[in-house]
Amino acid sequence: MSDKRKAVREEEVDDDILGMSSDGPRKQTQAALAFKKKLKSDPDILKIVTKFAEAAKEADVETRTLADLNLANSCKEVVELNTRSVVLEVEKSILAIAKSILSGNGFGYLIPSRSSANQLYVPELDRIVLKDKASFRQFANIASVRKTAITTRILQLVHQLCTKQIHVTKRDLFYTDVKLFQEQGQSDTILDDVSCMLGCTRSSLNVVASEKGVVVGRLIFIEDGDRIDCTKMGVGGKAIPPNIDKVQGMESDALFILLVEKDAAFMRLAEDRFYNRFPCVILTAKGQPDVATRLFLKKMKTDLKLPVLGLVDSDPYGLKILSVYMSGSKNMSYDSSNLTTPDIKWLGVRPSDLNKYKIPEQCRLPMSDQDIKTGKDMLEEDFIKKDKNWVKELELMVKTKEKAEIQALSSFGFQYLSEVYLPLKLQQEDWI
Repeated sequence: MSDKRKAVREEEVDDDILGMSSDGPRKQTQAALAFKKKLKSDPDILKIVTKFAEAAKEADVETRTLADLNLANSCKEVVELNTRSVVLEVEKSILAIAKSILSGNGFGYLIPSRSSANQLYVPELDRIVLKDKASFRQFANIASVRKTAITTRILQLVHQLCTKQIHVTKRDLFYTDVKLFQEQGQSDTILDDVSCMLGCTRSSLNVVASEKGVVVGRLIFIEDGDRIDCTKMGVGGKAIPPNIDKVQGMESDALFILLVEKDAAFMRLAEDRFYNRFPCVILTAKGQPDVATRLFLKKMKTDLKLPVLGLVDSDPYGLKILSVYMSGSKNMSYDSSNLTTPDIKWLGVRPSDLNKYKIPEQCRLPMSDQDIKTGKDMLEEDFIKKDKNWVKELELMVKTKEKAEIQALSSFGFQYLSEVYLPLKLQQEDWI
C-alpha cells in the first residue's frame, strides 16, 4: 500500500514539474519524463561539475597582449586612466587647439576610425581590435563642423566631471546640452570617439550607462563600502553597478558562472534557487550586453577563476550576443581587452537541442529572411570559424530555418529549465 502511495506522489511531483495535468499531450509528457529519468542524483552531478570547475581553476591561462604579437597592422588600444590623467589629456588636447587657432590654422581633432573597415579579429587573442587608421575632424568644414562642436563640448563636460570626481549617466550627459546633441545616440557616439582619442576606457571618463544587468547567486562583494550578498536579492537579483571601480573583494563558493541572455530565464532560475542546488552565479544583461555587465563578468572571471556557461536563444542573435561577451563588439573594439571574457562555453539552447530534446513544432519559429542572412553572414566571421562546433550548429540553424527561444522549454513545464534541461546539460558536460 505504501508503494502505491509513493508511486502516486512521484506522479504528482512529475505533473507539478512538467506544469501539465495527466490528460495533457501524451507524447509531449512522455518525452519530457524520458529526459528526467536520465538524471543522476544531485551529488553525482555536482561531482562532475566540481571536476570541471577545478580543471578551469588549474588551467594555465596565457595572458597575451597586442604588444606581444608581431602583427602586420598596428592597432590602437585604450587603458584605464585615473581622473587626474584624464584631466591632463583633455587639457593637452585643448592647448593644442588653442595653439592651432592662434597660428591661423583653425582647429580640429584627429579621431581614430571605428568603422568596420578598421576592425581586425586577432585569433591569438580571440577578440576584435581596432586598427590605427584615423581621420581629421575639422571645424572649418561644413560636413564635420557640428561633430567638431559636439566633440569640444564633450571634452569640456568630461574635464568638469573628472575635476570634480563625480559620475553621471550617459543620459545625464545628453541633457546638459539637448539642443546641440539633438539625440542621445549622437552624444553617445562622440563620447566613444573622445574615449578612443584620449586613449582611455570609457569608464575613465566618469560617464556610465544606466543600470541594466542583474546578478544573483553565490557571490559576495563590496560595493562602495557596502557588503552585498547576492543570495539575498530575491528573484529580481542585484543590479550590476554601473561603476565597476567601486566593486571590490569578490568572494564565492560557486562552481561556475551561468550567463543568461533573457530576463525571463534569469527570473525562473532565481525563483527556483537554482544557484543553491548547483552552486553558481547567474547574471544577465537582459538582451544585448551593456558595458557594465561585460566589465562585471570579466572581473568575476578574473578574480574568481570560474568557468562561464552561456545560455542564449537558438537564433543568430543569441549567438551574436554570446560572441560580444567573448570576442567584443565592433563598436567598442578599441576597449576589447577590458570588455571581453574569452572561453565561454556555449551551453544552450543550441540548434541541435531542438530535435534532441524534442522541442514541439509549435514552439519552433520560422527564421525570417533577415535571420537567415544574419546567420549566413556570421558563418563568414573569423570568430565563428575558429570553432568547428559553432560552425556546425550555425549551419544546422540556417539549413533547418528554425529558431527557438529559451522559453520553448516551458512547453514541458515552467520549471523544466531548472529541473531537467540544465541539470542534464551539466551531467553530460554538454557544452561547446
